[in-house]
Amino acid sequence: MSTLAEHYQNVCQRIRQACQNSGRASEEVTLLAVSKTKPASMVQECYQQGQRRFGENYLQDAVEKITALAGLADIEWHFIGPLQSNKTRAVAEHFQWMETLDRDKIAQRLNEQRPDHLAPLNVLIQVNISAEPQKAGLAPAAVAQLAAMVDSLPRLQLRGLMCIPEASEHESILVGQFQQMRLLFEDLQQQYPTIDTLSMGMSNDLELAIHHGATQVRIGTDIFGARNGQPGVA
Repeated sequence: MSTLAEHYQNVCQRIRQACQNSGRASEEVTLLAVSKTKPASMVQECYQQGQRRFGENYLQDAVEKITALAGLADIEWHFIGPLQSNKTRAVAEHFQWMETLDRDKIAQRLNEQRPDHLAPLNVLIQVNISAEPQKAGLAPAAVAQLAAMVDSLPRLQLRGLMCIPEASEHESILVGQFQQMRLLFEDLQQQYPTIDTLSMGMSNDLELAIHHGATQVRIGTDIFGARNGQPGVA
């Protein structure tokens, strides 16, 4: 077994164990393998282990990989980086998911630029749950308005919420933020039947995130190894 395969299987086991410890079925939580800066060959190796969802931050690098791996019909590409309004077309045309939506203008452009022959673009609204000024994302109070707008756009499909919690050594801070996200998520579920995804939790806190309701965790380094140099800007 290769190093990547071993790391991938270890992460999958952590997710299964976290689900078991939380009294949840393992099928309730999906893994997004964050492949940003990694070559297409590593994505393909991970795919061969059974992984289908991959997260990318940098558009040029991502589109090159998407093109190179176009023969893998059931691979699923998620854009998880900040997106400038003049670069929305690449996401609209090449990705199945946009996980970092936090502006009306971006939503409108993605809707306008999504090709008719493709299924609607799945969208997660990014919430700045830690209220850190340097982070992207909406304040919790602003989520409802953007959700209503996304729901009205025919080429977008509202699927849920995403957050990057505060990097804190205090578990109580993380727990509080994960609990707030779950409440926001459950509130949206009452209004929109398409809501099914709460994306939170990374390598250092996936167990805690799963315990507090995450349906998707985003793991990069623990699968692919240390990040390579940034190939470009999204």
